[in-house]
Amino acid sequence: MSPRILLVMPDHWMRALLRAELIERGFDAVGAPDLTSALLSRPVEKDRGPVRAILIDQDALVEPASRLLDLLVSRHGNPAVLLLARSMLDVPPGAWRRIVNRPALIGEVASAIEETVRAEQSPDRAPP
Repeated sequence: MSPRILLVMPDHWMRALLRAELIERGFDAVGAPDLTSALLSRPVEKDRGPVRAILIDQDALVEPASRLLDLLVSRHGNPAVLLLARSMLDVPPGAWRRIVNRPALIGEVASAIEETVRAEQSPDRAPP
C-alpha cells in the first residue's frame, strides 16, 4: 500500500494540484480544507496505508488549531508534520519535521513531502 499523505490546506486548487502531484509520485494523498475536516480522516481505512505525513498550511492554523493539530497527529500515530509557512509571518511553534516557505512551486512542496516520508521510513533512522 502506498504511504498516505494528509494535506490540510484552505486553498482548494493548491490542495488539488498538490494531491495530483503526490499521486503521480506514488503516494495516496487526501485533503481537507481545515483541521476539523481533517479529523474526519480515519487512521485505518480498508485498502489504504497509514498516514505517514501531514502537511498543514499556515493559513489553516487558527485558534484552537494547536489542540486540534495535536489531536490529529496523535490520532494518526504521530506521522511527520510539515508546515507550509508564509514568508511574511512568524513560524508558529510546533513540532515541525520540516518547514517549506512560501512561495513554493507544487513540485518543491511535493519533493519536501517525499523526502521527509522516505527519511522516516529509512531503516537507519533513530526512533524519536
